[in-house]
Amino acid sequence: MKRKRRNVEAFSLSFLDCICCGFGAIILLLVLSKIYEPVIIEKTQDDLESLIARLQEELFDIRGETAVLNRELEDKREQTSDTKLRLARLQGELNTMQGQFQATQDDSESTLDEGALMAARQSLTEEMRRLQPYYRRASDDAVAGIPVDSEYIIFIIDTSGSMQQYNWARAQEKLTETLDVYPDVKGIQIMNDNGNFMFSQYRNRWIPDSPGRRQAIINTMRTWRPFSDSNPADGIIYAINTFWSPDKKISVYVFGDEFSGRSVEAVTQQIEAVNRKTADGQRMVRIHAVGFPYLFNRAGNVPPTAVRFSQLMRVLCERNGGTFVALTEY
Repeated sequence: MKRKRRNVEAFSLSFLDCICCGFGAIILLLVLSKIYEPVIIEKTQDDLESLIARLQEELFDIRGETAVLNRELEDKREQTSDTKLRLARLQGELNTMQGQFQATQDDSESTLDEGALMAARQSLTEEMRRLQPYYRRASDDAVAGIPVDSEYIIFIIDTSGSMQQYNWARAQEKLTETLDVYPDVKGIQIMNDNGNFMFSQYRNRWIPDSPGRRQAIINTMRTWRPFSDSNPADGIIYAINTFWSPDKKISVYVFGDEFSGRSVEAVTQQIEAVNRKTADGQRMVRIHAVGFPYLFNRAGNVPPTAVRFSQLMRVLCERNGGTFVALTEY
């Protein structure tokens, strides 16, 4: 018995379902792509650029405010520095006033000092009388043979190890005594034999004289230790070249115990070339010196450097209108 063949229909219900699903997917893709069209992308990019510009503007504002704050901070620092300097000056003046008050508490000691000063001005000791023929006649305006007619004074101090170890306390005493001999001057300067200034803010210019500044000099001297090669020639030449003026009467005081150079005559010629004679035949500045003992002993042995210092200072003071004072005891 033969089976009958079934006719296959090309357009069945399943085929139509597939076709409908395909069209639905295409429509869905068109709907989704509508969201991300070019207009939306361009708008988003514009928003980002606007945000970046706004943030940059805020950054510039913050930098400007920072610069202003930094300037204000620097001004405050400068005001603080000025306040500290003023406080230091006031402290120096206070120390001076306290010293003056203490001096008034001991009238007898004050009277003794004044009497000793008058005696030094009006008479010579027996030893000085004996040696008088060997010394040139001192000026009428002098204390113990040292002319004190200058309006400006410069101290050139040896700050080497030997001075610091053996003579520093006496150097402070002699500095104070020398300042006392000049109660009122127009300018002071302190430097070591290498030309290093005690106060860098007054480099190459005069320190105005006042009780407070004198006290500051004495206080700073206690801990002042710049490098020194024990050769006063450099400091003397630098001081003359820097501070000499035809309208100023200047005295240079050299404090030291050694001369490390080899030739006394060579240094003397160098200084004479700088400290020339003026129209009245006088040197431009006076040069005085105070020699401190260095490792002296009872056997009389003296280091060669100390001997050369004495020789140099005697010649310099003699030729430049000054006085050399040699201390022989500790």
